[in-house]
Amino acid sequence: MDYLARVDSLAIQQVKEWGEILTGFETRNKYRVMDASGADLLYVGEEGGSLLGRLFLKALRPFTLRVFTGEDTALVLRRPFRFFFHHLDVLDDANRPLGSITREFSILRRVYTVRDPSGQEMFTLFGPLLRPWTFQIMRDGREAGVIHKKWSGFMKEAFSDADNFGVTFPDDADEAAKAVLLGAVFLIDFVHFENKGDN
Repeated sequence: MDYLARVDSLAIQQVKEWGEILTGFETRNKYRVMDASGADLLYVGEEGGSLLGRLFLKALRPFTLRVFTGEDTALVLRRPFRFFFHHLDVLDDANRPLGSITREFSILRRVYTVRDPSGQEMFTLFGPLLRPWTFQIMRDGREAGVIHKKWSGFMKEAFSDADNFGVTFPDDADEAAKAVLLGAVFLIDFVHFENKGDN
């Protein structure tokens, strides 16, 4: 995972095809992951999944995302079906667990727990009520990093649900922790932004 060792922040851009933009029919999600200079670092693609699941379950659908460095799989992100307490497992290229993200019960706030493979809490993701596009990466009650959705322009926002995100990692995060926090971006996209055009 040395591709994450040398970066302290990433930009994630959802890739939408014109057919999906014009028809509104949801296809498999695809993303580009870039470093701070804008150079492509990783590619992410939703794998499998049924047409009926995308049509009826929409953002609640279970999914597997594969993260690629060129031709090779770097990470596997698996989300089981859940109505509540959304969950994502992050695995390396050999299907070994790196950690997980779980949404916690909260009435007015958006709170997620980020855990290592043994289940120990590494970080809490906290979405402030008055900053709906931002998730603070918290450790010991202090902000250590941030995940935020970036405005992608009026026309793109008006005609599609394509999303752009940025993540700034905690200073001392190792490659595994960065991989799990990268996975958190995709879970947040599905849970909070995937169906915003329907609302």
